[in-house]
Amino acid sequence: MSQFDLVVIGSGPGGYVAAIKAGQLGLKVALVEKDNSLGGTCLNVGCIPSKALLHSTEVYQHALHGKKHGLVGTEKLTFDVAAMLANKDKVVAQLNMGVGALLKKRNVEIVRGLGRLAKAGEVLVRSTSGDRTLETKNILIATGSVPIELPFMKFDGETVISSDHGISLKAVPEKMVVVGAGAIGLELGSVWARLGSQVTVVEMLPSIGGPSYDADVAKAAQSAFEKQGIKFELGAKVTGVKKTSGRSALTAERDGKPLEFAADKILVAVGRKANTTGLGAQEAGLKLDERGRIVIDGHFQTNLPGVYAIGDVVAGPMLAHKAEEEGVAVAENLAGKHGHVNYAIIPGVIYTDPEVACVGLSEADAKAKNIEVLIGKFQLAGNGRAIASDGTAGFVKVIACAKTDKLLGVQMVAKGASEMIAAACAHMEYGGSAEDVARTCFAHPTVSESFKEAAMAVSKTSIHSL
Repeated sequence: MSQFDLVVIGSGPGGYVAAIKAGQLGLKVALVEKDNSLGGTCLNVGCIPSKALLHSTEVYQHALHGKKHGLVGTEKLTFDVAAMLANKDKVVAQLNMGVGALLKKRNVEIVRGLGRLAKAGEVLVRSTSGDRTLETKNILIATGSVPIELPFMKFDGETVISSDHGISLKAVPEKMVVVGAGAIGLELGSVWARLGSQVTVVEMLPSIGGPSYDADVAKAAQSAFEKQGIKFELGAKVTGVKKTSGRSALTAERDGKPLEFAADKILVAVGRKANTTGLGAQEAGLKLDERGRIVIDGHFQTNLPGVYAIGDVVAGPMLAHKAEEEGVAVAENLAGKHGHVNYAIIPGVIYTDPEVACVGLSEADAKAKNIEVLIGKFQLAGNGRAIASDGTAGFVKVIACAKTDKLLGVQMVAKGASEMIAAACAHMEYGGSAEDVARTCFAHPTVSESFKEAAMAVSKTSIHSL
């Protein structure tokens, strides 16, 4: 029996950040992890490995099309998939070690095994070396999520694959069909399309990117991806998989008409669901909602005294940075401070080329709430740095309140959008206006000046657009 102030179950971004923060604040903390590697889905099979693959394939594409920049012999370039995967694994391993070092520095005890809710104030950890009971004042559940599997298309790891499989393919598939045009599908579809796979994205909705993005933003992103060779079949409902003569095909329907798409690999990326497997939630009486997520109050407290939950396993956007913010807030609350998460300002990013990013309300959301808005847009084709670096696809869009000029939301399709969106978050965090952004000095030449120009465009005062 071991006594702790806090036991965290799950070492993903929410869990390990909560453990480190609690350690910083002087709490005695244990972190329970069932897998061999720390970092959860994000670090091991999600955010980080996919970004490593995206970077590797971007480098390849830039070199492949580098003739106009003076590169010689680029038409003879080839690609080594094994080396790309090895680099991805190296990146992951380095970060695994980094997380472990940070936890050690904060005196967090790492306990290997499957964490399970026992009686009040206890976590039972089961592993191959035996069971161990951790006695604790508080428990934080941060067990994350798993890919959603379609009931009529079970993952087999060969033809029908999840994102977990999609980051580790040993060869480039001749034809890949991606089910779902959200961030995961678009990112992994881009990786393999850049290496020569014929990629078709099949999406039930009429636009790509998901409901967070306005139609004009989604359309601009789709146009950019189509120029890269990715095909889109929108408004199509997937019905199953057909195998004939050793080849597979995805079947779907649109407007009552059958569709069929030949595929060597079918990547199903229709979302993720909360992971409570092995937690003993039902036996402990933990309350779950209709989607299997743990129900919490405004302070991350579950219906069980002293038991909290954060991240993908609770309601809200399934984003690593959202989980991190919640982890910090829980730790601060337990240490007698005032932890808080501003859910209105959590950015979303699709790490393609160009990247797609958003924060706050979309124009459609604002209109649905009967909020009168003014819109400012700036096309990257008018930005000097974008022109100089082959990044003119896309635009920045600012949504401001028509009455107060307060920033309500920002959306962008641009190279570097994942970095630029942070400036929008910062201005919105203090309640800034479009004029505040317009009067902020941005370095020149930078692509981020497009954000300033879009903010000026709200009042029709953009300098570099007509």
